[in-house]
Amino acid sequence: MELGRKLKVYYFTAVFSVMFSLVGFSYNAWRLEVTEDNSNIRMASFEVLNTLSELEQLIYAAHYDHNAIEGNPRKGWIKVGLIADLSSLIGPDVAQDANTLRQVWGENWELLGRENDSASVIVVEIDKVRNQIKMVITDLK
Repeated sequence: MELGRKLKVYYFTAVFSVMFSLVGFSYNAWRLEVTEDNSNIRMASFEVLNTLSELEQLIYAAHYDHNAIEGNPRKGWIKVGLIADLSSLIGPDVAQDANTLRQVWGENWELLGRENDSASVIVVEIDKVRNQIKMVITDLK
C-alpha cells in the first residue's frame, strides 16, 4: 500500500509539473508576441509622427514661405503615402485618419500658397492623425 501511495504522489507531481511547464511556456510565448507587436506599433508610430512633422514643415514652407524647393508637393505626396502605409501597422483608427489626410492633401496641395484655408485644413488632419497615434501608444500594455 505504501508503494501505491508513493506512485500516486509521483504521478500527480509529474502531471502537475508538465501542466505547469506548459502553462508557463504558453504565457511566455504569448507575452513575447504581445511585446513584439507593441514594439512594431511603437516603431511605426514614431516614424509616422516624424513624417507628420516633416509634412507640416513642408506645408509651411510651401504656403507661407512660397519656397518651391522645401515645399515641393511631390515630396508631400511621398510623405503622405508613407504615412498612409505605416498607419495600417499602428491601428485601424489611425489608418482611417491617415487615409482622410491623404484625401485632404489631394484636394488641397495645389492651393498651398494661394488659398489661406488650404494649409490649415491639411494641418487639422495632421493633428487628427497625431492625436490618434498618441492614444494608441498610451493604450499599449
